[in-house]
Amino acid sequence: MNSFERYQNKLEKMKEAGNYRILRNIQHNGFLIHDEGREMLNLSSNDYLGLSTYPKLLDEFYTQTDVRALPYSAVSSRLLSGNHEYYGMLEEDLCDLYNKEAALVFSSGYHANIGILPALTTKRDLIVADKLVHASIIDGLRLSEAEMIRYRHLDMEHLRSILTQNRDKYENIFIVTESIFSMDGDTADLLELCEMKKEFGTFLYVDEAHAVGVRGTNGLGCCEEQACMEDIDFIVGTFGKAFASMGAFVVCSSLFCEYLINTQRSLIFTTALPPVNVAWTRFVLNHMPDFYELRLKLARTADRLREVLQQKGFEVRGNSHIVPFLCGSNESSIEMAELLRDNGFFALPVRYPTVPKNEARIRFSLNAAIPDEDYECLFDFLANGVE
Repeated sequence: MNSFERYQNKLEKMKEAGNYRILRNIQHNGFLIHDEGREMLNLSSNDYLGLSTYPKLLDEFYTQTDVRALPYSAVSSRLLSGNHEYYGMLEEDLCDLYNKEAALVFSSGYHANIGILPALTTKRDLIVADKLVHASIIDGLRLSEAEMIRYRHLDMEHLRSILTQNRDKYENIFIVTESIFSMDGDTADLLELCEMKKEFGTFLYVDEAHAVGVRGTNGLGCCEEQACMEDIDFIVGTFGKAFASMGAFVVCSSLFCEYLINTQRSLIFTTALPPVNVAWTRFVLNHMPDFYELRLKLARTADRLREVLQQKGFEVRGNSHIVPFLCGSNESSIEMAELLRDNGFFALPVRYPTVPKNEARIRFSLNAAIPDEDYECLFDFLANGVE
């Protein structure tokens, strides 16, 4: 007879440890959110530029695009009949913008990260990944047959030591990092990583999920900001955050693109994105250079938020639009989130095991569409209403 007791016990332990999660019944109204009868500023969204409710952009898209002629489902994988012409158009635009030979679009960032490295690596290879890479990358590492070593977060000397000790033992080595790390909000030195990959003859894989749209003159990410696009072998980005859309991409060489089309299981065995969605993504991509002022505002707001929190003696991390406010225990982060909710700010706690024990935090995820006066209300509350 099957026993359900272990599942119930596990849930009870999660509740006791402050790790229990629920799905919320949330209504959205632009940058405002309605939950349990309260209207709050949404500070837990990945809509970094506020494009999901940008009226002018949406109106222009509807004017230029006959959405009624575009299917709302691909009803097939890309390798069967789901490869609509808008896929090719989007991938051509990505190649032009990143000056790369090839681009490949996926159904999600998770599909990209769980599939690319397992497809490219074998038992003869080594993957060396930053300790704090995203869960989707970690799942991809687990699916790979390659050996895996994690280097200390942003510790280039530790990475160098690993490469020095292991370069001659493996056929290929892949250095893997995020550009902006999703939980700490800090950034990788991509220029130094590019120099190291050249020195040791490795490949470099950079996940720009939280940087595309937000960093760089044209919104192409930290690789554009640090002027090193040509030296990165695999630039991965998502459309589900600053692009206010869905899906993801990799830009790389034609050889690797062809190889992924023929071997990447998370591409081959999943339904393609709806063509109407791909058309919207392409439209936003080609308007990204227009949002430079939004990127500047996002950076200024994040700097101001860190300044306010630090003046109160709170620990914050990072140097991006993701601002972690460390609370310590899971319980403390939950209490702080409730205090913020009671005062009109929807900012959820991030707890162990997503982050290390006793490093639970409020993760402020900023949105350039929120007016300055609303942010001033947040700053005033943090400065005077939080102890």
